[in-house]
Amino acid sequence: MKYLYILYQICVSPLLLLITMLDAIITIVGGALGDAAFWGYWPSKVWSQLMCYILLLPVKVERSPKVSRSASYVFVANHQGSFDIWLIYGFLGHPFKWIMKHSLRRIPLVGKAIEAAGHIFMNRENPNSIKQTIVTAREKLIGGASIVVFPEGTRTNDGRLHKFKRGAFLLADELQLSVVPVTIIGSFEVMDKHAWHVSWHPMRMIIHDPIQPQGQGIENMRALSDASFEVIEHTLLQLAK
Repeated sequence: MKYLYILYQICVSPLLLLITMLDAIITIVGGALGDAAFWGYWPSKVWSQLMCYILLLPVKVERSPKVSRSASYVFVANHQGSFDIWLIYGFLGHPFKWIMKHSLRRIPLVGKAIEAAGHIFMNRENPNSIKQTIVTAREKLIGGASIVVFPEGTRTNDGRLHKFKRGAFLLADELQLSVVPVTIIGSFEVMDKHAWHVSWHPMRMIIHDPIQPQGQGIENMRALSDASFEVIEHTLLQLAK
C-alpha cells in the first residue's frame, strides 16, 4: 500500500504543481489589483484544501465555539511538519496573516505571492524588525483578520513539542489580543521535516478556547506562553494514549 501511494503521488504531482503555481499567480495578480485581504486568503484556502483532498488525506477539525469568526486573535500552533501550513490555511476558518521568517521572501514565485498576500516577514536577528512587525501586524488586523504563528520557530525533528519562543506572545501582549492555541496531530506522520514524500495518515486540528490577556508586560507574556504550551502539550499527551 505504501508504494502504491507513492506511485499515486508521482502521478498527481503535475496537478499539484499546477494548482500551486495558479494559486501563486492569482494571489500576485489579485493583490496587485487590490483587496489583499481577499486575494491573500481565499485562493490559498482553496489551494490548501485541494492539496489535502487530491492526496486523499483525511482531515478532522474541532473548533471551540468560543472562537468568534469576527474577532482578531493570535493563533499559536505546534509545528509538526510541512502539512501544518495546508491544514491551517485550508481549515482554520478564519482570515489571517502569517508571521514568517524573512528568508521565505527569496523563494521564487512563492515569495512574491506571500508578499502580495500581505503576510508579515520578520527577521528574528534584528530587534528593529520585531518592532516593525508589531506596527505592521496592528495595520493588518483591521477588519477582523488574525495572526498565525508557530511559536516553536521551526518544524519539530522528533514529533515532540518544543519550547516556545516569545515573539507570538510579545505580539499578543502589545496588541492586547487573546491567544488561541491550536493542536495539530498527524502532520508529522504525513510529512516530517526530513521526508522526501508524503505518507498517508489522518490529520486532526483542534482549535482551543481563547486565552485572554491578563494585564500587559512580561508577566502577561509569560502567562500566555505557559498556558498555550500547557494546552497543546496536554492535548498531544492525551491523544497519544
